[in-house]
Amino acid sequence: MIKDFEKVGLFGLGQPNETFAQYFIGKSYLNPICMESIGILNVTFEPKCRNNWHIHRATKGGGQVLLCTCGEGWYQEWGKEPRKLTVGDSVIIPPEVKHWHGASKDSWFAHVAIEVPGENTTNEWCEAVTDEEYEKL
Repeated sequence: MIKDFEKVGLFGLGQPNETFAQYFIGKSYLNPICMESIGILNVTFEPKCRNNWHIHRATKGGGQVLLCTCGEGWYQEWGKEPRKLTVGDSVIIPPEVKHWHGASKDSWFAHVAIEVPGENTTNEWCEAVTDEEYEKL
């Protein structure tokens, strides 16, 4: 239940992720931690929620770091096997790497997403992770 998760999550649930909802299957929540010189957000996924495949673009620097803070989730790079994520895990995502991340089937999941500074950084959203792909996890 969400109320119980709010008590557990290190940075709290935040607000429904309406801005990027079109790039997620299921409900997610954002709680900005710092948005001044570097973007740091707590992202929370309900069970089965995941974002679409996406690529962090940059002409120099860039990418993303994930610090897993609550629950269990998944991370997968294009062409590689999925990686199970639990509290304390970290993921360094280089720029230009197609990937997705989200919650496991039966657990809420939260991670802190740190946007690595770079030049000409953008985020390219790609296709959804299908139910068929996800159910194989």
